[in-house]
Amino acid sequence: MNTLAETRILHIPRPFKLESGDCLPELDIAYETYGEFRGDNAILIEHALSGDAHAAFYHAGENKPGWWDVMIGPGKAFDTDRYFIICSNCLGGCQGTTGPSSPDPATGRPYGLSFPPITIRDMADVQRALLADLGVERLVCVAGGSMGGMQALQFFCDYSTMCAAFICIASALKHSAQQIAFNEVGRRAIMADPRWNEGRYYADVPPEAGLSVARMIGHITYLSEKLMQEKFGRTRKDRHVPNIFRPSFEIEHYLDYQGIAFVKRFDANSYLYITNAIDNFDLITSISGTGRTRGEGRARGDIEDLRRKKGLVITFTSDWLYPPAQGREIVRFCNALHVHTSFTAINSEHGHDSFLTDTRTQSEYIRGFLNAI
Repeated sequence: MNTLAETRILHIPRPFKLESGDCLPELDIAYETYGEFRGDNAILIEHALSGDAHAAFYHAGENKPGWWDVMIGPGKAFDTDRYFIICSNCLGGCQGTTGPSSPDPATGRPYGLSFPPITIRDMADVQRALLADLGVERLVCVAGGSMGGMQALQFFCDYSTMCAAFICIASALKHSAQQIAFNEVGRRAIMADPRWNEGRYYADVPPEAGLSVARMIGHITYLSEKLMQEKFGRTRKDRHVPNIFRPSFEIEHYLDYQGIAFVKRFDANSYLYITNAIDNFDLITSISGTGRTRGEGRARGDIEDLRRKKGLVITFTSDWLYPPAQGREIVRFCNALHVHTSFTAINSEHGHDSFLTDTRTQSEYIRGFLNAI
C-alpha cells in the first residue's frame, strides 16, 4: 500500500521583506513533511528549478510519487523512520507558494511582472519562516540538488547556528557565462511568444509555445551526450512526414513531449523569475556582504559558526551542466571556511539528471554522511 502525503499551506498574513528591499504584503508557503518530528531530527530538502513541495510518497488518487521518492522514505537515504523531512515549494514558484501567478492582495489579480525580484537568499528566508512555524529550531542537515543545492548552501551559511551540515548535489557556487546563456535563451523564447503579453496572460492562453521551447533547451542540458545518443541516436519515428520541418527523429519527439508536459504544470513567469534568481546567485559575494541587489549586500550568518561543521558535495562525471569542477570549487570554498567538506564524483551516464535517477551509490554516500554527523 502506498504511503500518502498531503501538501499544506502556511499563510503568513504580514509583510515579508525581500533582499531587494521590496515587501510582499502577505505570503503563502506550500510544504510537505514526512516522518515524525522528535525535536532534533529534522532535515530540510530543497528542490530544483521545476520541482515543488511534493518530494516523496503519494497524493491521494494519484499513481505518481513525489519527485525524490527514490531517496526519501523508510530505509532510504533520507530515512523517514529516523528523520523528520521537510520540503517546501520555493518562493516565486507556482505550486502553492507565493509567486507571479498568485493574486496581488491590492488588486485581486495575478501579480505578473509586478511581482518583485527574488533571490536564492529570499527562498532561504521563506524556508526559515516555515521552520519557525513548525517549531524547528535545529536541523540535522539541509540538502538539495541543482538549484536545490544552491538553496542548501545559502541556508547553511545564512542560518549557520541552526544547521549542523549540508549536502549539495550537482550544483555550483555561481553560474558560469555558459550557464547564464542557456537560461537567457529560455527566457527569450518565453518573452518572444506573443501570448506572453508582458506577463499579462493569466486571463487568456498562456505562452505555451515559448515555455515549451525554454523547457526543451533546458532538458538538453540535463542529459549527457552519450545517454542521448544511446537512447535516441538518429532513429526516426516517422519517415514520411508531409513537412520536412515537422519532427521526424525520436529525439525531436522526445523534446516535444517534455515541452508539452512542462507547460501543463508550470507558469511561464515563474520560469523567468526563478532562472533569474539562479543566474544572480553568487554565494561568495552573498556571505561576504558585497551582494549587488537593490538592498544592501550583507552577510547573515556568523562565519565562525560554520567552523567544524560538515558538508558533502556530490557530483556526477557526465554532468556537463554542473560539472565536477564546479563541485570542487564548492569544496575549496567551504574548507576555507573550516567546514569539513567531503567530495565525490559518481560515475554515471545520465548527465545532470543523475541526481534524480542514479540513486544507489548516491544513497550510500548520504547514509554514511548522515550517520557521521
